[in-house]
Amino acid sequence: MTRFRLIALLLVILTAAGAGGWALWHYDLRWRPKTITKHQEEITQLLETAGWVSPGLKDKRLYMVSFRSCPDCIRFKTEQYPDLHAAGVDTRLIQVARRDVNGLAKSTPAERATVAQLWLTRDWALQERWMKVPPTAWTAPGLPPADGDMARTAVVEAGRKLVDDLRPLLKDNGVNFAYPLLVWWDEKGRMRACACEKRETYRFVRKDLGLKPAP
Repeated sequence: MTRFRLIALLLVILTAAGAGGWALWHYDLRWRPKTITKHQEEITQLLETAGWVSPGLKDKRLYMVSFRSCPDCIRFKTEQYPDLHAAGVDTRLIQVARRDVNGLAKSTPAERATVAQLWLTRDWALQERWMKVPPTAWTAPGLPPADGDMARTAVVEAGRKLVDDLRPLLKDNGVNFAYPLLVWWDEKGRMRACACEKRETYRFVRKDLGLKPAP
């Protein structure tokens, strides 16, 4: 009987430990960003030389690679940008127009025109006007088209190449590229990154950048 109780107790302990480990992974570990320890200079140069737009704040940098109709990107901007800006974080947004896939268009002429203009002018006000209009209703008013313009088409392609170049560099650091891709430096100066598709990742970004937990 004593032996049976010891076995039962051991099984209970192992089950509890397994459940605790699963809970830790499910609710915490899998959402944590990665510390970038490889290809730091290459990643930094790619981001810094991209056509990002920002409100021009000075304290800290947060790069975000996005496309206009990305729902997870829109959610992050809507929910987190106000607090980030209030904390002095310069949100450097890099919009790209995705390539067609198997003959299916992943961007519109208006989107490509706007992406080219943003990369060329770094016009934050244009980005804000774009965000206020539903993606399907945006006509890129007053902007020169990218299609048929070799120079502007090359700018659009530069955004796509940025994504191509970042993928393997980030994968070497355990980050699988997805939108929105966020890259920042925490208060210890460590380079950090995540494909922050879920709200569960936001608390780690906020903590690294010195923000209080969201209410």
